[in-house]
This record gives sequence, C-alpha cells and structure tokens, in this order.
Amino acid sequence: MDTAQRRRWTFDEAIKVLEGVVFMPKLKTKKGAAKRFKLTKNGKIKRAKAFRNHILTKKSTKRKRSLRQAGYLDKVDAKVIKKLIPYA
Repeated sequence: MDTAQRRRWTFDEAIKVLEGVVFMPKLKTKKGAAKRFKLTKNGKIKRAKAFRNHILTKKSTKRKRSLRQAGYLDKVDAKVIKKLIPYA
C-alpha cells in the first residue's frame, strides 16, 4: 500500500494497539431508524402508530385519539431495530 493512501493512527489508537487492546471501529446509526424509533428506559422500543396522516374525515374521533398514543414493537422486531440504533 502506498504511504499516501495509508491512514495515520491517532495517539489513542496507537496506545491501544501497543497495550494489546483490539481496536474496533464505531458502528454507524441508521438515521432513518433513529428518527422513527426511541428506546425507553426499560429497553422497549417506542414507535408512532400508522394511519394518521391523511383521509382522516372518515375515521372516528375515538380511533384518531387512540392513534395518538405511542405503540411498542414486538420483541422479535425490537431485536432488529436495536442493531440499527446501537447508541440509542
């Protein structure tokens, strides 16, 4: 590899390598998922309910009111989403 293409290590990275600590890169957060989901204190994933954007005249007031409350993901789905937002 050419020296011009090689990335220089920071001081902290060099120290970790010298101490024998394996340096792992940071994980990137998927921004689309970060905007749609929030992690609660108990580890559940909170989400907004669907069907509340348009064509609201034919939906009852009770139905629209219940759509205002947040929903929570199932455990199976939450496992996938937690990988998308690792630092949430």
